Amino acid sequence: MSNLLFKNLSKVYENGYKAVTDFNLEIKDNEFIVFVGPSGCGKSTTLRMIAGLEDITEGEISIDGKVINDISPKDRDIAMVFQNYALYPHMTVYNNMAYALKNDKIDKEEIKKKITNAAKLLQIEEYLDRKPKQLSGGQKQRVALGRALVRNPKVFLMDEPLSNLDAKLRGQMRTEINKLHKSLNTTFIYVTHDQTEAMTLGDRIVIMKDGFIQQVDTPYNLYHKPVNTFVAGFIGSPQINFLDISLINKNNKIYGILDDKEFSLGNPNLAKYKEVKMAIRPEEIHFTPFEESIPLNVKINIIENLGDHQIIYVLLGDREIIITDYKKTLLKQNDYIDIYINKKNLLFFDKESTCNVDNIN
Repeated sequence: MSNLLFKNLSKVYENGYKAVTDFNLEIKDNEFIVFVGPSGCGKSTTLRMIAGLEDITEGEISIDGKVINDISPKDRDIAMVFQNYALYPHMTVYNNMAYALKNDKIDKEEIKKKITNAAKLLQIEEYLDRKPKQLSGGQKQRVALGRALVRNPKVFLMDEPLSNLDAKLRGQMRTEINKLHKSLNTTFIYVTHDQTEAMTLGDRIVIMKDGFIQQVDTPYNLYHKPVNTFVAGFIGSPQINFLDISLINKNNKIYGILDDKEFSLGNPNLAKYKEVKMAIRPEEIHFTPFEESIPLNVKINIIENLGDHQIIYVLLGDREIIITDYKKTLLKQNDYIDIYINKKNLLFFDKESTCNVDNIN
């Protein structure tokens, strides 16, 4: 069992900088949790507090009901994989993986068994006699994973382990890490600034900004039910479109006004607003009319052809709207065309608080 509980966790450095503020979270046994957010949001600092590499200013962290604040890092039964691999260059792969086990006075035959099993799982058996300089980036990362794996820890911590790899190798390693998690009965906590990694790996994702948790949820809910404009804008590529609209109430029905066009809206939570920020994902905008759509006339600005789909940047006056087109419609730059926004999947946010209106009582 490897349940983690964070209560009012905070980190303030000596210069007064608040890296993490009032962090509260419960992580279940065997869960794959991803901390994601922009640089400086506090995700790596939180990970380092779990590992014992950073002191905790306030609050506490518990593993299986035991507070670990004052427990030495080596006694926390945690394994950490870093961004830079941190392999010993003068040692073979085998000895890199065996180092911590030897320090723990594990029997030689048991060490050999653990390394053999880990190497097989990670497909690095043929590299055990090589030194790190003889390995590719992906192979080094597998060794770093193997070194953590042989310890059979309660919790795996991973701090942006794929950021030094090229795009193709990152995709391959994401798959390997996913397989690794499914084959082990261990809790994974993974830090990244890459939303693709977060969405493809995490059972749940913790989105952070300026040291605060913004939302903890499944990838599906983060994408379709973001709690505020930050989460909505952070998750999704291309990013979501935001449009300021005015609202009017006619005969107890809510209507939005955009570009002098009036359209009905079925969301009852909009009744108390005169203006809101409306958001729509790029894939929810089309080039042919359909029921429950908002028609707009726009100018095509940029067309990006990505093979299986294209991304279209259009202008509504001086406002840019991004469209993802999987039908690869034939379009020309600078042409004026009609687009149709799907009303069923609109999101609305309070302009002052930035919160999703569906979450405001």
